[in-house]
Amino acid sequence: MKTVWKAAVLAAASVGFAVGAQAETRVTYKSAKSTSSYYQMGVQIAEAMKTGSDGEIIVTLEESQGSVQNVMEVRARGGDYVFTTPPALVGLAQGGKAMFEGKGDPAFDEIRALFPIPSLTMHFVMSEASGVTDFAGMEGKTILLGKGTFGAREGEKYLGLFGLEGKVNLAEVELSNAAAALKNGQIDGFVTAGSYPAPNVIEAAASTGVTVLTLNEKQIAQTKRARLVIPAGTYSGQVEDIVTTSLPVVAYTTTKMDDDTAYTLTKTFWEGQEALGSSAAWWNGVDEGLMANISGKIHPGAIRYYEEAGITLTEGQM
Repeated sequence: MKTVWKAAVLAAASVGFAVGAQAETRVTYKSAKSTSSYYQMGVQIAEAMKTGSDGEIIVTLEESQGSVQNVMEVRARGGDYVFTTPPALVGLAQGGKAMFEGKGDPAFDEIRALFPIPSLTMHFVMSEASGVTDFAGMEGKTILLGKGTFGAREGEKYLGLFGLEGKVNLAEVELSNAAAALKNGQIDGFVTAGSYPAPNVIEAAASTGVTVLTLNEKQIAQTKRARLVIPAGTYSGQVEDIVTTSLPVVAYTTTKMDDDTAYTLTKTFWEGQEALGSSAAWWNGVDEGLMANISGKIHPGAIRYYEEAGITLTEGQM
């Protein structure tokens, strides 16, 4: 009898272990370079998923060289792949346009959204000493745009749109030194894009005193970007809301991911928003309003969560 009982216990333990092993879902999350705020967001998402799912979902973070690479890798990845990119890039990939011209693949049509993450937010930061409070006042000032980044390209575009091309002095300084250059008077202002509150803007506001410029509605329309409001009090000395533009960023997967995993990822993300916001302020800018920035289809598993949560989706997202 003892031998039979012992065998039964071992068999039950073996079954229990197998069930436990099957219950754990491993996901690969690919977003950005390890030095970026978006990589740090990935770290926070990984922690939130493990905690929020009681260890059911384990997220492994992968460094990326950028959003285009993230989309391109869809062609070779399986159902455990989650990546971040602006919705506009997904549209370009599915249409075989711009950087995806001649590189089209049926896998791109299977990309599906899960949830929005903090947007790339434009900041035009001017020192208080410069006296600049609007874009017209930037004429003749020395501005740091940086090189090779979304913020640099977007900043240059805005200068052209607002009649400032050739009318400002462009500084040859690394963007990483923006706050120090502003403090010592080497520049009058700098342009940066990132989730808000942006660390370099926090540093500049605290050490120098800055004015982050607000765009009017006509200027926002000219940029053809999403309108975003940075609430008053986000930065030291900021007493009013800042109206600016942003490039939405979304976490995606593909139809290869099973519905239950997509559902759990999405549910865990939204239910963990308060905790995420407590750990890093940039998560406080993520709410249901950002769902409107998802221009393509949402994964059926995620749709199940949104329907349960009473979050309205558009026909194009279904």
